[in-house]
Amino acid sequence: MKKLLCSLILSLTLVSGGIAAAAVDAVYTGFFSSKAIRGYDVVAYFTEGMPVEGSNQFSFDYMGAQWKFSSQQHLDMFRVDPEMYAPQYGGYCAYAMANGDTASAEPDLWTIVEGKLYLNYSRRINARWKEDRANYIQQADIIWPQFEKK
Repeated sequence: MKKLLCSLILSLTLVSGGIAAAAVDAVYTGFFSSKAIRGYDVVAYFTEGMPVEGSNQFSFDYMGAQWKFSSQQHLDMFRVDPEMYAPQYGGYCAYAMANGDTASAEPDLWTIVEGKLYLNYSRRINARWKEDRANYIQQADIIWPQFEKK
């Protein structure tokens, strides 16, 4: 009940303009890069169960970022269904998003929940995220549309 009430209050706050979210790039790439997730293969999280560095040989431009893959097979899988593999909230830290903010994310601090990939900023934040990730996901899902560029 408490979580439902918090969600309702947050939703009303967002709708009323209580949180002024600045539009951000659809995919986090850092200031001096165009690589999504620092060049890691997003499909590998699902198929290998771990982060794997992508290769320049297998790259694909999607949503203003360059996505790299470790194999042609992974590149092809991404092309068919990029939304299945792309991290939530554009690859920004999921915990930060749940708290109405953006932050970079580390490729090795990840979680797959209900078939969706989430990334986090630091080990400390990742541990906090795991304590109540269902609630954080619910909050971030409400907040993320306020950040997306239209």
